[in-house]
Amino acid sequence: MTVDPTSNPVPAPRSVLRRLEEDRNVWLCTLRPDGSPHVVPVWFAHLRERWWIGASTRSVKVRNALHDPRVSLALEDGDHPVVAQGLVTVREDFPDDVLAAFEDRYGWDPRTPYGADPHRSLLEVGVTRWLMADEAPETTRTGPEPGTS
Repeated sequence: MTVDPTSNPVPAPRSVLRRLEEDRNVWLCTLRPDGSPHVVPVWFAHLRERWWIGASTRSVKVRNALHDPRVSLALEDGDHPVVAQGLVTVREDFPDDVLAAFEDRYGWDPRTPYGADPHRSLLEVGVTRWLMADEAPETTRTGPEPGTS
């Protein structure tokens, strides 16, 4: 099944909706032109079944996204992981509802220049696949603690 994340992203599982509202950071993984990963923690808003991330237009993550739109996202809590794959669109416009979501969440406007680059972009990620949704069976203990038998 082919998914068009710009018009029809895969909805977030109900089990992770609270995390998408409350967690402060997400790890964003983009691909460099040589195929190696670039991973960075970023602020985000999850709105309209999309992840939204503000970035300096000349940042590595934006340059990577323009070269290859495939990304992965992972919330920070490894004991209760939320991991998604998607496709990113680099936008120069900033929808009003997205700006309001960042203001409510962080008291921050993603159009605010950061560092030497005064230009800002908005990354819009439509999820194509949720890999983990709040559970990591391989890291959940089912027996006694090691060394306590």
